[in-house]
Amino acid sequence: MKHARISGRRLAAALLTLSTVTAVTGTLVTASAFAATTAEGRCAPTAAGLLPVGAEVVSTGAYGYVTTCTDENGTTALEWHHTDGTVTTLSGPKAYDSTSDYMLTGDGSMFTAYNPATTTYANLNIGVLGPGAQLVGIVRDSLFVSVPSGTENYRDLWKLTQVNGVVQKTKLSSRARNVDFKVVATDGTNMVVLGTEMVQDTSGLKPAWWRATTGAFNNSVVDWGGSTGTAQWSQSSTGALTADWQAWVHSAPEGGLEIRAEKLGTTTVTRIPLTGAMTGAVVAGIVGDTILYGVPGTATAENPSPLYARSLTDAGAQPYKLLDNFSSVAHAPDGTLLVRGFGADGDGVFRISGSGGTRPTVALETSTGRVLAIQVTDSKVLSTVNLEKPGTTVPMEWTLSRGNATVDLTLTHQTTGKKLVQRLTSVSGNRYTYAWGGILDNTSAPNGDYTWKITATPTDGVGGPATAQGAFRVTRTTNPHDFDDNGSTDVFARDASGVLWRDDLFDWPVGSQINTARRTKVGPGWNTYKQIEAVGDIAGLPYGDLIALDGSGVLWQYIGKRDGTFTPRIKVGGGWGGYTKLAGGSDLNGDGRADLLATDASGVLWFYKGTGDDLAPFATRVKVGSGWGVYNQITAVGNIAGSSAGDLVARDTSGVLWLYQGNGTGGFSTRVKVGSGWGAFSQLVGAGDVNADGRPDLIAYGAGGTYVYRSTGSATAPFARLTTNLYAGEGTKFNSVS
Repeated sequence: MKHARISGRRLAAALLTLSTVTAVTGTLVTASAFAATTAEGRCAPTAAGLLPVGAEVVSTGAYGYVTTCTDENGTTALEWHHTDGTVTTLSGPKAYDSTSDYMLTGDGSMFTAYNPATTTYANLNIGVLGPGAQLVGIVRDSLFVSVPSGTENYRDLWKLTQVNGVVQKTKLSSRARNVDFKVVATDGTNMVVLGTEMVQDTSGLKPAWWRATTGAFNNSVVDWGGSTGTAQWSQSSTGALTADWQAWVHSAPEGGLEIRAEKLGTTTVTRIPLTGAMTGAVVAGIVGDTILYGVPGTATAENPSPLYARSLTDAGAQPYKLLDNFSSVAHAPDGTLLVRGFGADGDGVFRISGSGGTRPTVALETSTGRVLAIQVTDSKVLSTVNLEKPGTTVPMEWTLSRGNATVDLTLTHQTTGKKLVQRLTSVSGNRYTYAWGGILDNTSAPNGDYTWKITATPTDGVGGPATAQGAFRVTRTTNPHDFDDNGSTDVFARDASGVLWRDDLFDWPVGSQINTARRTKVGPGWNTYKQIEAVGDIAGLPYGDLIALDGSGVLWQYIGKRDGTFTPRIKVGGGWGGYTKLAGGSDLNGDGRADLLATDASGVLWFYKGTGDDLAPFATRVKVGSGWGVYNQITAVGNIAGSSAGDLVARDTSGVLWLYQGNGTGGFSTRVKVGSGWGAFSQLVGAGDVNADGRPDLIAYGAGGTYVYRSTGSATAPFARLTTNLYAGEGTKFNSVS
C-alpha cells in the first residue's frame, strides 16, 4: 500500500449516508462498479496492503483516507486507511466531509463526532430540534441539518458547532419553506448549496431549483427565493468549490444540461454541454484550473465510465480522459482528489493533483491487485484518408485498459473484400500504433469504404480478447489510366499469343524509379485486334475503359468494372478500318470527358468528341487537319504543358518527337520540337499521372528498355526521364502496349 502524507491538519472526507443521512459534501452516490474476483469476496483484500475490489473511497486528508464497502450479505463496513499503511475498521460512522476533523455516527437525531487526531468522541445531541432532522452537509466541525418546521413539509436549515464542549445551534434560513437542499461542495470556509422548492405560478405549483454560495462560519442566512437556472438535482448531485472556482450542473439556456464553472471574483464562465451519454454527468472536482467530470458508477470493468478533464482557462480546450472508469471521489483539504477507478496503471484508488493550467497528474495510491480484463479504451483513426500525396502514411492509434497483450489489426476494403492483417507494436505499454502506407494486397489501396478491427488478446491469460472496430474512406484523384480504382496507373500489354496483361504501377517513386506492383492476366483472344487503346472514362464511370479495333474495321468498347476487369464488349460501330492510328484518353476540348483522335491512310487527323454515353461514346467526327501521315506514332498525353486542354505528341519517321498543345476546341497550336532519338521505342503510351505529381506522363516501350517520362509543365522541355522496372528484359515480348 502506497501512502503519501497529505499536508493539512484535518481528516478529509466525503460520504453519502448509509441510512437516513442522504447527502454530504463532495461525495458521489454510487454502487460499486466491480464484482468479486476472489474467494475472499468483494470487501476483503486478496493480500495484505491491497484494497478490496468493492471498496469505494469516501474521505481523504491528513490522517489517510476512508473507504466503505457493502458485502454480499448487505453488511456495510468502513475502513480507515492510515498514512502509515495500517487499516482500522470503523464502527458505525454515517458521514464525512473533506474538510472535517470528524466522523459522525448516529441515528438521525443524535450524532457522535469522532476526532481522529485525538481519538476522542463528543456527543452532538440534536434531538431537541425535533424528529425527522436530516444531515445535509458538513464543513470542518460544523454540521448542517435540515429540520422540519410546522406543517406542509416546511423545513429550516440549522448549523451545529461544538465550542468548548458545548453544542451551539444557529438557524440559517430566513423563513421556513417547502424546500429540500444539500451542501454539495466546500473549500473549508464557504459552501455551495443546491435546493429545490415548490413555487406557485399561473399553472400551479411546480418545482424550482436554485443554487447559493455562502459562508459556512459567518452564520450568513441562506434565503432560497426562486430559481437561478440550476438544473434539476437529486441527492447524488455534486459540485466543486475551490479558492478560485465554483462549478455545478446547470440548465443550459438553449435547453438541456451543462456544467457551469465560474471563476470567483470575475465574470469568467466556462460552459460544458452535457448531451447523449453525458446527460447524467456530475462534477467530480476541480484541480488547479482543470475541471473533472463524468458519469460515475454506471459501468463495470467490461463497460467503462471514464473520468474526463478539461481546462477552464483555455477557451478552445477539448476534454480528455484521465481514467477509464471512476465510481467515487473524495476531496482533500490540500486541493487534491482521491478517486476510485481504474486506468492504464491498474485498479484501485488514484491521487489526482495539479496546479494552474497544467494537466493533472494521476498516480495510483492503492491497488486492488486485480488484473482487469483487457478493454479497448480509445481509438484514433481518421474518417477520411487521402492517399494522393506521395509518401503519405495514415496514422492509427489504439489504447488498451492495460498492457500485456498482443494486438492484431485487420483492414478490409468493402468493395473487393481484400484484407490487410498486421500485428501491432506497443509504443508505451498499453498504447499501440500503426502507420499504414496505403498498400493493400501488395498494390496501392483502392478508393472506397474500409472497415478496421483490432483484437487485443491478453498474454497473461486473464480474461478473453477485446475487440474494437470502425470505418474510414480512402480517396484518390481520378486517373484516366487507372482501371482498378486505386488512383495509380495501369498499363496493358499483349503478347505474341494474344494474351492481354495488366501491370499496376506504384505511383510513389522510390529513388526516382517507378516500380510495378502486380501483373494480372486479363485474358486470351486479344490478337483479333489490330489496335488496342486505353481511352480513359468514355462510359460515364470514374475509371478507365478500353477500345479495340478488329481486322474487319469494327470498333469495340470494353467498359471498366473498377476491379481491373471489363464488361462484355460492346460494339461501337463499323467502318473504322480506314484508320491507321488511334489515340485516346485525353480531354481535348476541355469539357471534362475523354476524346479520341484517328488518322486515316491519307494523313488526315479526325477528332471524335467523347459523349459519356456507353452506347454511343463518340460524337460525329470533325476534321482537325491534313499532313499527319508523316507520323508513325500519335499519342494523347493529357495536359502536360499547362494549356487549356489535352495535348498530343507525335513521332515522325526520323524519330523526332513533336508536341501539339490543345487549344480547347479539339485542335492544336503550332507544334514544338521535343527532341530526337524517340525512334528507339516501339510504343508511346499516354499513361496518366504515373508519379502522383498532378500532371499526366508518358511511358516509352522498346527493345532498348522502358522508361517513364514525367511531364514538367514546360512546353519547351516537357519531359524528364525516370527509370522503371516495368517490362524489364521484356522489350520485344509485347506487340501492343496501351
